[in-house]
Order: sequence, then C-alpha cells, then structure tokens
Amino acid sequence: MKKQTILVVDDQKDFRELVRRALEQQGFDVILASDGTSGLRIAERHNPDLLVLDLTLPDMDGLEVCRRLREHPRHRHLPILVMSARASAPERVLGLETGADDYLIKPFVPEELVARVHAILRRAQAPADIPAAIHAGDLEIDLRGHTVTYARKAIRLTAFEFRILEFLAVHQGRAFSRDEIIASCLNDEDVVERSVDAHIVGIRKALGPAASYLQTVRTIGYKFSTDRP
Repeated sequence: MKKQTILVVDDQKDFRELVRRALEQQGFDVILASDGTSGLRIAERHNPDLLVLDLTLPDMDGLEVCRRLREHPRHRHLPILVMSARASAPERVLGLETGADDYLIKPFVPEELVARVHAILRRAQAPADIPAAIHAGDLEIDLRGHTVTYARKAIRLTAFEFRILEFLAVHQGRAFSRDEIIASCLNDEDVVERSVDAHIVGIRKALGPAASYLQTVRTIGYKFSTDRP
C-alpha cells in the first residue's frame, strides 16, 4: 500500500524536525519546506495527501498559502492542518474560515499532532456511498466541488456554513444536537452552542427559498429534510 505524503511548512528547523519524526514514526512520507513560496511549489510538484502549515512564515502569511491552495482546482480539497502560537478565538476562526480543516495551537505534544492528522485524513476519505451531489428540488449541494446552487444560481456560504449544510444533507432526515454538529463540523472545543445557531441563521438567509429544508427539531437541534416540518 502506497504511503501517504504529508507536506510540513514551518520556518523553524527544530520544529520541522520534531513534526517530521512524529509523522514518519506513523509511516508517513514527509516533505519539509521552510517558507510559503517553496511550500506552494512543492505542493504543486508532489501533490501531498495533507499539509501541516504554520501561520508565521518569513515570506507570506500562512493564511495566504491556504487561500492560494484553495483557489487552485488541484488543491481545492487538500486537507490542511494549521498550527500556530496564535491562540485567540478570532485567529482560530479566521484560519478555519480561510479553508483549514483543523487548527492546532503551539506548543503541542507529538501525540496530539498525530491524532489530528489521522482524524483529518479519515474525514477526507469520504464513504463510497456518499453521492457527488445532493439535490432537493432546485437546490444542489456539490460535495466534491464544495459549491451550492439554487435554480442554477450560486449561493455563497462560509466554510463553516458549508460544512454544516453538507453534514446535515448527507444525513438527510436525521436530527443532530448542537454538540454533535460542533464535533462533526466545527472541530473546535471553544465553539459554543449559540455559534451553531448563528451559522444556521446564516445558511438559511443564503438559501432563501430553500431555507425550509434546514429544519429546527425542538429539544434536539437541526436536520435537513425535504418533508414539511
């Protein structure tokens, strides 16, 4: 079985080596880069299975690296684990909104890094029975392209909003609590239940006529259903 390749972009040599050793002990092939420019170049050349990305780089902010990768068709779905000493909630939210799949605060122990990497890779390997797109009336949720349209018109959602809509639509008809939505979609222990409610409001506003598919289930949480509530 072919080894999975992980690209690590960090300007601190000692830290790059720490991450490399931890991942190689788990059987991964690891490629190292010390700045954003070389990281982007290596990503284009080697097409890694996952990127571990520091935010503080000498030539460009790690968020800019993340943005450029997300704008590239080839790397639009590349799993990205951001790591940074920037521990504030706004910084973490910004990283995730920019397209990162997870945010790991420095310093951390190698075991936590490895656990996050395995979790991201599991999520990236979608079950075979999940369709490429979900249709509900004139609403289309493209699970591969990460786009949403209604009556063929594009609907703009944030990264968080798309994850929530995708999660509920894939499990159509099943109600999930706010805690379950946080654990499955937002992956941040500091996100509170009211944040889920705010994202739901944003999704419904963006969906317009299709907002009725995103239903509140009293005493439980939310579900996606084409049946009338």
